[in-house]
Amino acid sequence: MNTSKKETTGSDSASGTNWENRTLFHGDNLGFLRAMNSESVDLIATDPPFNKNKDFHATPDSLAAGAKFQDRWSWERDVHQDWTDKIKDDSPELMEAIESARYAHSDGMGAFMCFMSVRLMEMRRLLKPTGSVYLHCDPTASHYLKAIMDAIFGRDNFRNEIIWSYKSGGGSKKQFGKKHDVIFWYSKSHKKWIFNVDDMRVPYDAVIPEKYREKFHEGGKVLGSVWEVSRPPNHSKEWIGYPTQKPLALYERIVQASSNKGDIVLDPFCGCATTLVAAERLGRQWIGIDLWDEAHEAVVKRLSGDTSLGVPEGFEENRRLYYDGQIHYEKTPPERTDDGEEAAPFMPTIQARKKPKESWQKMSHEQMMKELEKAQGTPNGLVVCVGCGREVELPFMELDHIQPRSERGANDISNRVLLCGPCNKRKSNKLTLAGLLGENKKAGWMKDKKMADRAKRHAYDHYVRIKEGRIQWEEQKP
Repeated sequence: MNTSKKETTGSDSASGTNWENRTLFHGDNLGFLRAMNSESVDLIATDPPFNKNKDFHATPDSLAAGAKFQDRWSWERDVHQDWTDKIKDDSPELMEAIESARYAHSDGMGAFMCFMSVRLMEMRRLLKPTGSVYLHCDPTASHYLKAIMDAIFGRDNFRNEIIWSYKSGGGSKKQFGKKHDVIFWYSKSHKKWIFNVDDMRVPYDAVIPEKYREKFHEGGKVLGSVWEVSRPPNHSKEWIGYPTQKPLALYERIVQASSNKGDIVLDPFCGCATTLVAAERLGRQWIGIDLWDEAHEAVVKRLSGDTSLGVPEGFEENRRLYYDGQIHYEKTPPERTDDGEEAAPFMPTIQARKKPKESWQKMSHEQMMKELEKAQGTPNGLVVCVGCGREVELPFMELDHIQPRSERGANDISNRVLLCGPCNKRKSNKLTLAGLLGENKKAGWMKDKKMADRAKRHAYDHYVRIKEGRIQWEEQKP
């Protein structure tokens, strides 16, 4: 059984935190995620947008009054070139999953998958080896999100698809009522993860006869993957009017299942702070990130209004003063204090990659394309593919690694060449360039081995001249 016992902590291989407990970061979560130290979080539990193609607004005159967000996505408006470049570099399979969502559903769905992919890549980097992520979604995009999470975390690390069933909401005369959401649980490792099994027991369905009792656990059976948890009623003390507020009991169950007291819980889309409140109530440390201007006010009010939470002597009459002083509200990302490892999707043998030091090591995808076009170009304006020796127009060429990143290949121009589309697809992120050449020979796809070898040599010579300063290249302005 690969699950860890309750007494196992999630502190394995932690690189150390570069923030304080009870920190709320305000802004786009990608910048903050990239600035957080690797392997420093035990559990990520988050409820991002669902790509429902509509706008959400908080209940007027509620604690969350004024809260709103637009859950609409556009490939042209919302996708950044550096996102697609990074995904293509690190995981062609992930890019295929994104593009399949784009073509099977819409450009908007592809944009949402791209938005989520770059953030999930960072989330995986942040998890300790025994850590887990719980991603809340609904059937609008759950099947597409499952594909990208398989690519990023590895399909062997998929633990459960949890169905959150609820009774509230409207019905329909034309179809079955939509009464559930989906929560995907992935662990960082397929060997060891935190699961507090005895905290997840519920009574057996029927009375157990005495003669069979010894065969059953006294705490009951382990909870299944369908969870019936009521939404907080609009008149309840828990309800603050946030447009997509989830029940505290739901997130307390997640926190209790996959973290221990003192562990670090992160919610990158913390909204009205349900995950953070659940973590606080259960004795965990926490970090939240959100764009909502009133997120700080919401978490302070929710914590100070919870009388089940203790406060030090002297603060009993003014609980808000205590929690207001305990929450660190930051608008600037922290400074990395670890080795600066970059995020990458699931790769079993990947090793830590240091931050680039030389300027040529910081070349963008576009810059490397331009320089390798010069190196592999021909007098007739075409570019020679290093994989098959064909002369192809530049738009049909793709940037790839000589040694794949899954085998610790560098991510800079010293390890890059241009391949035609079919060669790049065949190579994916598993084969070395030598392996690709062998596969092309078997498949009869090799056109001119001498031309391919010459193009590779020219690419290497061009890199050496850049590194030695004999070729000046235009550094991209931020």
